[in-house]
Amino acid sequence: MAKLPDGDPAPADGRLPARAGTGADDRDLGVYVHVPYCRVRCGYCDFNTYTAEELGGTSRKEYIDEALVELELARSRLGEIDAVRPVSTVFFGGGTPTLLPPEDLVRMLAGIRSTFGILPDAEITTEANPDSVDERDLAKLRDGGFTRVSFGMQSAVPHVLRTLDRTHDPKRVPEVVAAAGRTGLEASVDLIYGTPGESLDDWRTSLEAAIELDTAHVSAYALIVEDGTAMARNIRRGTVPPVDDDLQADMYELADVLLSAAGYDWYEVSNWSKSGAESRHNLAYWTGQDWWGIGPGAHSHVGGVRWWNVKHPAAYASRIEQRLSPVMARELLDDETRRTERILLETRIRSGLPVGVLEADGRRAVAELIAAGLVDAEAALGGRVVPTLRGRLLADRVVRDLT
Repeated sequence: MAKLPDGDPAPADGRLPARAGTGADDRDLGVYVHVPYCRVRCGYCDFNTYTAEELGGTSRKEYIDEALVELELARSRLGEIDAVRPVSTVFFGGGTPTLLPPEDLVRMLAGIRSTFGILPDAEITTEANPDSVDERDLAKLRDGGFTRVSFGMQSAVPHVLRTLDRTHDPKRVPEVVAAAGRTGLEASVDLIYGTPGESLDDWRTSLEAAIELDTAHVSAYALIVEDGTAMARNIRRGTVPPVDDDLQADMYELADVLLSAAGYDWYEVSNWSKSGAESRHNLAYWTGQDWWGIGPGAHSHVGGVRWWNVKHPAAYASRIEQRLSPVMARELLDDETRRTERILLETRIRSGLPVGVLEADGRRAVAELIAAGLVDAEAALGGRVVPTLRGRLLADRVVRDLT
């Protein structure tokens, strides 16, 4: 499981510096709710998630009550810096949020509405495993205010799902996507490519299956094998082959070709959508908006202040019970760090990075990147740095040259 960064000490009451409220009215506010529960731990996963055996005496039944206490703390802390405003996006992630009853998720959403207010056109999303919801659950979520559900499809090929330790039947995915449509929820599917043993034909099968679903949005993430995971140990032992970087690049190119031909446009390196169906919560991360992360290990960002909560549900519950901030540590970003991060993030999205953000060396590098086929020439003439398909594959080089 990934280790949280060290950061700087955070006040026990979670107070934010006044500077975090500067310009808040010009930024969107989102809420991320981390639900740290899974039925089983997938071998590739290093997210902050826990099976029932790993909860250390805490209970799923009490979790929403704890999260609502942190929500009240968020209202107080933002109020002190004049940064309270209605929420434009809410995202329930994990873990598997839909392991909680839909009534609990709706109750949390109602708490966000009563605490901050939610804009009329807000995007409200939950992640879900295909085997963790049925049509009745989805209808309850839609009636409670949810607008969108993101299903963890990962692959349509059984042997790939087995390697990933995913337990759902791939035949279940079209059933739940259709059910979401009948209830009025917009659907998205998440895919993973580059799994050990996955061929290019396997990946094509998964892409074609995802396209056949006709969802509004598709995410496709390259598998990254993180230290400490079961998959990393299996690769070291030689029981599964290592990830092939060249094959992953071919898979990314195939994804872009097939999804583009099916009417999906890329809007961020790992995300494609039909017109107007981009994930606004996703884009908030890439464009430096504000969000408050609720729950164990959740990360937050407000006005150049970034922080993260204690990881384990038991530690989180203990802090909440004592009415202490669950924040473990934080960073106060200086202007140069924020500029560098803006380059890193906005060169990943279709709308691109304004050339004016760059210093002289970075502006000179734009021409070289165009010549190398990594940056779109027409967009650059219009004043924005937008990566080409090749530039998306070599995003690290693009960022390095611009900074």
